[in-house]
Parts: sequence; structure tokens; C-alpha cells
Amino acid sequence: MVLGGLILGAYSPFPFQFELFGSLYHYHYIFETLAFIIGVRVYYYLKKGIVDPISDENRLWIMLGAMLGALIGSRVVAVLETPEVLQHLNFSILYQSKTIVGGLLGGLFGVEIIKKIIKVNIASGDIYVVPILAALFIGRIGCFSMGIDEPTYGIPTSLFSGMDLGDGIRRHPIMLYEMIYLVLLFCFFRALKNANLLNGDRFKLFMVLYFLFRFLIEFIKPYQPLFLNLSSIHWSAILIFAYYYKFNIRITKKTFT
Repeated sequence: MVLGGLILGAYSPFPFQFELFGSLYHYHYIFETLAFIIGVRVYYYLKKGIVDPISDENRLWIMLGAMLGALIGSRVVAVLETPEVLQHLNFSILYQSKTIVGGLLGGLFGVEIIKKIIKVNIASGDIYVVPILAALFIGRIGCFSMGIDEPTYGIPTSLFSGMDLGDGIRRHPIMLYEMIYLVLLFCFFRALKNANLLNGDRFKLFMVLYFLFRFLIEFIKPYQPLFLNLSSIHWSAILIFAYYYKFNIRITKKTFT
């Protein structure tokens, strides 16, 4: 294992890498693949225990819409995280740029477009909540292992949680915070397993809660403003809050009345 980041005579273990055929690779790629495989397996495991009101064919079209939307959205939002890149944007930069926020945002609208085309009016997202949480957690292990090689690290901090992520500076370990939050979300949705919620509410609640976290945590990252001193991640979250405004009002009233 390769060690990086010298601080006060001690080595930081970030980024974690392995050697293969004389070249170094991040473990991130392994965890990214595992995240997809395990997320799909969790989905099919959960699907066995329910009667799906959506046909297998339509469910396949919906998943296709989600994947295409996620592919596009993840790249667009990621590129907008660094606005100066737009001046010399090419296919290589666009393909290599990606963020899960854009993936979820693009996937959502990809699904909604496909459902309009195939005329499916039933909410379809609840079954994906736990698989997405599982995939996100596994993927974030890979992101965390990259340290500052992955542009998801936090700003310098003197808090006890600060870590040297490979550059000799104690920073907020953003991915570690997110992994903890994802575990809390998993426990929260397990507690809601038998709650009397409308079909689709669990997915909407997941999206609102996850994007709320990403909106807030963005302020302790060295982000680049896109507009009004807010990043593309901030604006993606605001778009989700606006898209689900009726749900937000309804669930707030239900919670406090």
C-alpha cells in the first residue's frame, strides 16, 4: 500500500492505492464497481418480497431512464462545479467529471420523462431507497480512501474530526461525515418501514434529506460559486426542494400537527 502526505514527521495513509503491473490505482474504482453491483443485488432482493404494481417491462424502461438521466446529470452538475472548465470543455473532461448529486438529479428527471412516455402514473421510487443508500455508502468508502485526490475533501479545521487527507493539512473528512449520515438515514428508513406513508413518499423524503445534507455540507468544502455565491451542488439541492415543494409542505404539516 502506498502512503502519502507527510505531516510532522508522520505519514498520512491517504490516498490508499495499490500497484498492478507497475502502475498505481486508487481503490475508488473497485468500490465504485462494488457499489453498483451490490446496489442492484439489494434491489432484486427487496423486490422479491413485494408485489410490484409496475410491470417488469415498464420497470426496465424506468431503470433505463434513470441510468441515462444519471449519466447526463452527473456530468453536467460536475462540470458546473468548476465553471472555468467551460472555457475549454471537451468530451474527455465531460466524461471524467461526475457527481452523485447530478446523478440523482438527472436520474429523477430521466425517470419522470420515461414515465410520461410509457404512460406510467404510479410512484416508482420507494423500492430504490435502500439500494441507493447501500450503493452510496460503499461508493463513499472509495471516495474517502482517495483523500485529496478526490475533490470531495473539506476545508481546513481545528476540530477533533479534522484529518490529514494527504496534503499535511487537517481537513473536514466530508466523505466520512456522509458515510455516518447515510447510516443514520438507513436506520431512519428502517424505522419508517411500517409507517403509513403514501406510495412514493419514502423516495421523496430520501431525496429531500440527502440533498439537504449536501446543501449544508457544501459550505465546509472549498467550492467554486456558480451563481449568487452558491455552487452547482447548492443549486441542484434548491431545485430538488422546489420540485418537491408540495411534498415538503404536506410532510411538514403531518409532522407538526
